[in-house]
Amino acid sequence: MAFLQGLDSHIVIVGCGISGIGAAQKLLSHGFHNVRIIEATGRSGGRIRTGRLGDKIVEIGANWIHGPSQENPVFRLACQYNLLDEKSMTEENQSVDVGGHPPFVPDLFSSSGKRLSPELAGPASALFTGLLQECQEFHASGREPVPSVGEYVKREAARRTAEEWRDEPADTRALQLAMMSMLLKLECCISGTHTMDDVGLGAFGMYKTLPGLDCTFPGGYEGLIHCMMKELPKDIVSYNTPVKCIHWNDSVQRTSPSGRTFPVLVECESGETFPADHVIVTVPLGYLKKHQETLLSPPLPLSKVHSIQRMGFGTNNKIFMEFNEPFWDPDCETIFFVWEDETDLVDVVPNVEMSWIKKLFGFTVLKPTERYGHMLCGWIAGHESEYMESLPEAEVQQSITELIRRFTGNPTITPKRILRSQWYHDPYTYGSYTYVAKGCSEYDIDILAEPLPLKGSNTKPLQVLFAGEATNQSFFSTVHGALLSGWREAERLISHYSPSSYSVSLGSKL
Repeated sequence: MAFLQGLDSHIVIVGCGISGIGAAQKLLSHGFHNVRIIEATGRSGGRIRTGRLGDKIVEIGANWIHGPSQENPVFRLACQYNLLDEKSMTEENQSVDVGGHPPFVPDLFSSSGKRLSPELAGPASALFTGLLQECQEFHASGREPVPSVGEYVKREAARRTAEEWRDEPADTRALQLAMMSMLLKLECCISGTHTMDDVGLGAFGMYKTLPGLDCTFPGGYEGLIHCMMKELPKDIVSYNTPVKCIHWNDSVQRTSPSGRTFPVLVECESGETFPADHVIVTVPLGYLKKHQETLLSPPLPLSKVHSIQRMGFGTNNKIFMEFNEPFWDPDCETIFFVWEDETDLVDVVPNVEMSWIKKLFGFTVLKPTERYGHMLCGWIAGHESEYMESLPEAEVQQSITELIRRFTGNPTITPKRILRSQWYHDPYTYGSYTYVAKGCSEYDIDILAEPLPLKGSNTKPLQVLFAGEATNQSFFSTVHGALLSGWREAERLISHYSPSSYSVSLGSKL
């Protein structure tokens, strides 16, 4: 009987990204029928956003399926909807385990316009990769010799290179140190942080990688969103409806025509209101950081506020560039730019306005050529990336053109057109994705994911639930982490109303 009553519950989901869509799918499939998604923008998908440069499909947001194997629910859905190429779905591709860092065939250029041999970069790459693996192991050991990943890498690199490379010629050693600075910038993009000095050493190993060689969607990542949305009722989403405040704990009484009262009322900026028994909040951590004081009434408990403040949410942007002819080798997959003056292991620039371009570590080559033509994707993270967003597109294009000409020594290289992402200035994200900052631990992610009211309260439970990639302890920053978190909160509600017939271990999902 309780379960049947539960199916009548009014559930509002804030945010129509993959987390919110996944939660809605699961609730509807288990008989809940009063489910509504409220979306601030005019589209579904959130940080999954596919665009076009000319007639070519490019990913403005999420780029890869990280770890495309059977353990990854995004991969399983992509296969179910037949959205991937045959190679990505092979057993061989699923079994490759690269520890989150796929091997790339690189072209290397230095700031003096010289082509560098891959052999020269080998020692630097091997040392850097080894240091990152050491950083990941501190979480399991419970040790934290220094507060951040950046401090550990810089300290150990300086010590070990002095010992291991002492017989190298001075210019070779300097280039290898500059190469490590470039790799630090690359890691800033992977982690989504301004500097690796901001990433907590003890928490770095919380992130778990899945087997499988990262793959992309030939028709665009948004194809997955379109397929998922087709399985939902057509009128389930209220688009262009930003939420102003979520009033919970009966702070605003609203009675339905039937005389039923609801503990939660979602108030939108338009004045429209949605009464609910349960609200699942799936907004990005960047939005929570910006609006934590006003998004809920009563306000968030201090424990949640402090966790939101401690956790990291950074910016990682892309700059797509299309060329008439390639200046890179046919088998090249990444282009690295090594600044010869950066021998002190630096991942920030001294003057953002004057030198922001130095934070761009290089490009990935979009393949296959038959699909993309001659196109590169540049990557830039941190405050330099946020400043880049504020510049006119023509100025960005000019800066990168000059950069490429300097490093290649070819003064005629000119891109046809560019397209950049601007996630920091997006009013509903304020950045790209979550990282574990200094002073942050798994408990902060647990606290962020904990529903309101908190345990021990005598009021109606599970009024406000929290999902999104920032609430997933093992897969924060990923699409599959976001999807799993949406499923987790849907399962929390399902098991609340039917604990005996639908049992799920929520703890293993966090």
